[in-house]
Amino acid sequence: MRWLLSLIFHIFFFTWISVLLLGFWIFLPFPRIVLRQAIRIWCRLAVIGMYIFGGMRVKVVGREKIPAGPALIACKHQSIWETFYMFLLVDDPQYVLKQELLKIPFWGWYADKTDQISVDREAGAKALKGMVTKCVDRLKRGRQVIIFPEGTRTAPGAKVRYHPGVAAIYKTLPENVPVVPVALNSGAHWGRREFLVYPGTITIEVQDPIYPGIERKAFIELLEERIETASTRLLNAG
Repeated sequence: MRWLLSLIFHIFFFTWISVLLLGFWIFLPFPRIVLRQAIRIWCRLAVIGMYIFGGMRVKVVGREKIPAGPALIACKHQSIWETFYMFLLVDDPQYVLKQELLKIPFWGWYADKTDQISVDREAGAKALKGMVTKCVDRLKRGRQVIIFPEGTRTAPGAKVRYHPGVAAIYKTLPENVPVVPVALNSGAHWGRREFLVYPGTITIEVQDPIYPGIERKAFIELLEERIETASTRLLNAG
């Protein structure tokens, strides 16, 4: 039964993705905000569909800790779920994403139109410098930059070393712009490369912001501690 329900869920979700990829080109001639709002509506309907077909509810804790202005959102990454839900959590999301994603038909156009931040991971230090420059540019324009400090989706409970990019951005943050850690348990319901999905409540928990002024190593340790401790607690809570 779980297999059948998971099949129905995946049919819904990937059909809905096809609607996004094949239909949203009609918004490309319009200002960036039009496509951004269209994607936000798509994300909202995706969440509703995940509840109907997958039994997944969503609970957000600490939303008030996200500032109205610019911020670097450092989010735990366990599932594809958070890659679109963040569009609903913040006002003007600017994702840091790997350049390979821009090769997906149509999606590359949408990412470029909405001013997302692509990174060529094979370019080494040059890529890191370019990413930092782009992130600071977006922050100075009052936007919220979303980065997954692990660099890839990880299994629930797994810990990997955070990539240096998040620390590099932190050291160049504009004055009074915080890093906002975000923990979650999405992987317990829809894991990486897993076919089976599990009903229940996906909880996303916003932690206290970290402001500029901390030494680099201490910042990474604090960021990891806040994200990993809270994510483990959410997993254990079911």
